[in-house]
Amino acid sequence: MNIIQNADISILLYIQEHIRKEWMNGFWRAITFLGEGGWFWILLAVILLLMKKTRKVGAAAAIALAIGALITNVWLKNMVARVRPYDTYSALILLASKPKDWSFPSGHTCASFASAFVYFRLLPKKYGIPAIILACMIAFSRLYLGVHYPTDVLAGLLVGLLASVLAIWIVRRFCENKKQTV
Repeated sequence: MNIIQNADISILLYIQEHIRKEWMNGFWRAITFLGEGGWFWILLAVILLLMKKTRKVGAAAAIALAIGALITNVWLKNMVARVRPYDTYSALILLASKPKDWSFPSGHTCASFASAFVYFRLLPKKYGIPAIILACMIAFSRLYLGVHYPTDVLAGLLVGLLASVLAIWIVRRFCENKKQTV
């Protein structure tokens, strides 16, 4: 077992032994639910797309979600094919239903940060900061519940960041080109 794998499992076991509390389990399951299939972030992007004032932000978030999903769920998960931590380490107790896909990278985390970084960059901070906090909570919930390794979550965050940067660039470039032709 390599150093990163050792660190990954050590962190998960630390969370299980020192942070998990029975009374918090429902809370973290509810938080992780917000990231299921990216539904919360997709809904938020759609709502923003419907209003003229926030249409660019909604478009950037939708594009970021699409880019993140392609990189994470279509390409990386299948290329890396990393087994979930609870399947590898019997000492780790799973607190959620078993996901049907591979572990690396975390799709919940990718979708959350792809959207949250867009909101942080393009909306007033009073909206952007809570989005980042929620994304952090969703990412942590994946560790708390035992469905991802820390490196899965870190990779999801990085892919989400990349997706948000690309999406903002695309929207700004499209909007600038559109203004020049009008």
